[in-house]
Amino acid sequence: MAKNNIILVRGDITQQDTDAIVNAANSSLMGGGGVDGAIHKAGGPKILAECKEIVARSGRCPTGQAVITSGGNLKAKYVIHTVGPIWRGGSQNEPKLLQDAYYQSLTVGAAHPDLKTIAFPSISTGAYRFPIQQAASIALTTVNNFLTQNHHYQEVRFVLFSPGDLEQYQTALSAL
Repeated sequence: MAKNNIILVRGDITQQDTDAIVNAANSSLMGGGGVDGAIHKAGGPKILAECKEIVARSGRCPTGQAVITSGGNLKAKYVIHTVGPIWRGGSQNEPKLLQDAYYQSLTVGAAHPDLKTIAFPSISTGAYRFPIQQAASIALTTVNNFLTQNHHYQEVRFVLFSPGDLEQYQTALSAL
């Protein structure tokens, strides 16, 4: 399913052939579980070494912000690491922080002229428990708004791990 250069697929984020993939990281940038662990494992030690340099230079990555490293051993040339919010019922500014994570990822990528295609996982909907229906709507609305105002990207791909997540994103994309 596609709209406005936004494409939805079911698959493995680590296998994408886009210029960049987005990592749903934690603020330490040191790898973890889920998507974060899979990207660090598939990308190899170069990504972790670059993350350590970023943290040494700038400190931990705050929720809603994003940083970029090389793709290490991945097909993607770059990895954009962003920290999504932990769901705490919606009263701790979680929707705005999730919107910021997507927007900052796109902004960081757009600073690289050779980065024209980007793939996102569903940020914060795994271990951070953000409700998938609301997260899909926030993600797609934020990306669509960015693409309307900024014509840098040729493709923004959402790579969903489960059929249920893909279905939620298809529903949210149809509603745009």
